[in-house]
Amino acid sequence: MDHRLNIVLIVGSAPDAIRVKDLDLSVITSCVVINNAWQLTEDWDYLIYPEDFPLDRLPSSQILSKKKVITAKEFVPEQNHFGGFVYAGGTMAFTAGYWALGFLKPDVIAYLGCDMVYPKEGADQSHFYGNGAADPLRPDITLQSLEAKSVRLMAIAQRNQCEVVNLSELPESRLMFQRSSLSELLSESLSSLPNRASSRLDKKLVNQALDKEEVFSYMAPSGRYWEVLNEFDPAKLREIDSLWLNSLVE
Repeated sequence: MDHRLNIVLIVGSAPDAIRVKDLDLSVITSCVVINNAWQLTEDWDYLIYPEDFPLDRLPSSQILSKKKVITAKEFVPEQNHFGGFVYAGGTMAFTAGYWALGFLKPDVIAYLGCDMVYPKEGADQSHFYGNGAADPLRPDITLQSLEAKSVRLMAIAQRNQCEVVNLSELPESRLMFQRSSLSELLSESLSSLPNRASSRLDKKLVNQALDKEEVFSYMAPSGRYWEVLNEFDPAKLREIDSLWLNSLVE
């Protein structure tokens, strides 16, 4: 018997994220907001943020008492379960995805406001609240290819019977997930939901990428991979990224 899809919505801080105000979140199983995105709606369930997130940007204690906060204590073990931060990519958009995949076990993860495309200096605002640091574009060996890291998340999710889609309406995105809309998702039942990820991925190359990861064994169990950067070879990570990118069949 079909049942209602377990849909997790992950909301970031790109200008497009403001569209969450127009969505009927009652049809969403769980809404996960990243960093400042809690300001966009009252209907979120989980707030996830990194260790260096300024505490003065958190919601009031009154709000937090009714919600759930996800910190490194919760998301590091989940991300390690799926290969760790070095392979997954050290930015919260991906961390939120892996945490949701492991803890909430959704049928669908839908991203909004996480396109990681930033305007040139002097152009439009980079975040819904104005201009902020383009964190995913910082020089970081785990983020040499945001596109590759998104393909990896899509592949890992597919192996866990989960579809990942992008609700963005922006013309450009660094996320390689298939575009969709909330209405399209709601028109699907679990049995009829097409496994788009499976048809878009070359399983042989996915296995090769995962095999490479296992051979190199790049792990930082604490999640603080930047403290042990000398243990990781950027060229080997680019080699893995290339496999992930090539595994995507357009």
